[in-house]
Amino acid sequence: MNIFPAIDLYDKKAVRLYKGDYQQMTVYSERPLEVAYAFRAAGASYIHMVDLQGAKTGTTPNYDIVAAVAAQSGLRVQVGGGIRSEAVVEKYLSAGVERVILGTAALNDQPFLCDMVAKYGHHIAVGVDCRDGFVAIKGWTETSSVSCDAFCAQLQQIGVRTIICTDISKDGAMKGTNRELYRELSAKYTLDIIASGGVSTLDDIQALHALGLYGAIIGKAWYTGAIDLTKAIELSR
Repeated sequence: MNIFPAIDLYDKKAVRLYKGDYQQMTVYSERPLEVAYAFRAAGASYIHMVDLQGAKTGTTPNYDIVAAVAAQSGLRVQVGGGIRSEAVVEKYLSAGVERVILGTAALNDQPFLCDMVAKYGHHIAVGVDCRDGFVAIKGWTETSSVSCDAFCAQLQQIGVRTIICTDISKDGAMKGTNRELYRELSAKYTLDIIASGGVSTLDDIQALHALGLYGAIIGKAWYTGAIDLTKAIELSR
């Protein structure tokens, strides 16, 4: 299993939200590139980045930060947030990003998703953000009428390889991850699943590893010191 330490970006700063609420935002660093270097020093190979402003607006206000991390940190970058056109997909991939994550566009524009998967293959991932069993979009500010289960079935049929699945109710709450959700999805689908939301202890890492998941994202737990990243990476192997 791969560990993806995370940087969520807002106004070019590393921040964290509580359960996706933009009104409950904590700024952890005004120098995200230095955070990426710290991840690398701890033994990380990957990094998960989200442009929180882009997720709401469909723009890329934090692109320069993502590009700098891709070019300078030595980490393999996956990024999401506001990626709703091929021009933006190409912009990130050209900057050295390994994988771009489609969210709102993947749900609302299936022809676009199919086209991107056909053109870019494994460089395209999809964010499956779950709120009460349904897919949330537009930076989690809206909840769709599509169930997470039905969405995963569509993605597998289309040929998507990787999904980042987040239980929004767990995100930033530091109360553990939704192991049952990932157990159900991993049993039902052949997708490479990256667990996100509430990964707050080494026990969570061990449990997700035991499920055979492709990856797990560590966010707030690293910033607060609740998880030692080096130990988490060792456990994941």
